[in-house]
Amino acid sequence: MYLVGEGMTGGYGGGDILRDCTIGVEKGEIAVIVGPNGAGKSTAMKAMLGMLRLRLGSVVLDGKNITTLSPQARVAEGIAFVPQTNNVFTGMSVEENLEMGAYLRRDDISGTMEQVFALFPILKEKRRQAAGELSGGQRQQVAVGRALMTRPTVLMLDEPTAGVSPIVMDELFDRILEVRDTGLAILMVEQNARQALNIADRGYVLVGGENWRTGTGHELLANPEVRKSFLGG
Repeated sequence: MYLVGEGMTGGYGGGDILRDCTIGVEKGEIAVIVGPNGAGKSTAMKAMLGMLRLRLGSVVLDGKNITTLSPQARVAEGIAFVPQTNNVFTGMSVEENLEMGAYLRRDDISGTMEQVFALFPILKEKRRQAAGELSGGQRQQVAVGRALMTRPTVLMLDEPTAGVSPIVMDELFDRILEVRDTGLAILMVEQNARQALNIADRGYVLVGGENWRTGTGHELLANPEVRKSFLGG
């Protein structure tokens, strides 16, 4: 797999939050991590980003072992992360937010900016507006757009639809599908399990920091145990 966290075990000081947990994603694919609150979903993603020291296990990106690399070094290797909150500079314009995403680049960023505007037309329309004045869904588009300015090969999203309306959630998922179709590997943690599995090529259900069920999004949606436990029947 293009990015895989294999047998990840670890936590923050006390006990292990993750126990022999394996999560992976291919290029051109959306992998979704779902499960109850406290299942270790965000922790698994943070471990793959290098924000959590693993006691056991490894993280491999495109055949390269990145287990000991810092989060910054992983970003330089092509991983972009969009946190759930505080993910835009509210006092800056949309365009300035996107420029901030490319601060490590030394080449011409205008082509990438045009690609972001093509994916998110509303951002082109509002590019001079302060990000803080935008709606929640539009801010999320700014946050994803800023991440794409680094030209990543992997995009990690931590609950991208938290706190937005169902209509906005559908629109965000449509945009995420378009990003996937550009060939990126997308890994996301999502509370809206049913909707997320609906667009997932690969799904991981975590319980207690362990893999409970794994399959395609449609397999998991059709699984009676998954439906009963997480999807309200």
